[in-house]
Amino acid sequence: MKKIKIRQGTVQEVAELSKKVTEFFQPFSEKTYEDRLKDTIHLILIAEVDDKPVGFKVGYQRDSPEFFYSWMGGVLDSYRRMGIATKLADEQERWARNHGYLKVYFKTRNRFSKMIHFGLNRGFKIVDLIKKGGIEDYRIVMEKVL
Repeated sequence: MKKIKIRQGTVQEVAELSKKVTEFFQPFSEKTYEDRLKDTIHLILIAEVDDKPVGFKVGYQRDSPEFFYSWMGGVLDSYRRMGIATKLADEQERWARNHGYLKVYFKTRNRFSKMIHFGLNRGFKIVDLIKKGGIEDYRIVMEKVL
């Protein structure tokens, strides 16, 4: 079993990693990440295996000081099924709880059934459906009380 290290990271690292995540049809640029995170409390986590960045999770305070929005995350294909996404989510939730947030939430799309299952398995509840585009692109909003 390889050792997984979770550390805080940078926008540049996330932008590079996101280009390599299969599901991201049009990954966000560094500027998009910088614009979204500017002037808000945020957390960028990087997962490493053998000192190589292999996954990330980005979140920020949104809507109110009680809510932490888990915005973007991904793990490179060849490093999946190793518990990396779970370790990233555990660290994000621990950090959010320690910083006074009461809930974490995220949005995914109907087409990403693995992400929906991941959320449900972590104790998230489906709290909203946003009909946008075709049915596969409907947004599923999931929330977890910390």
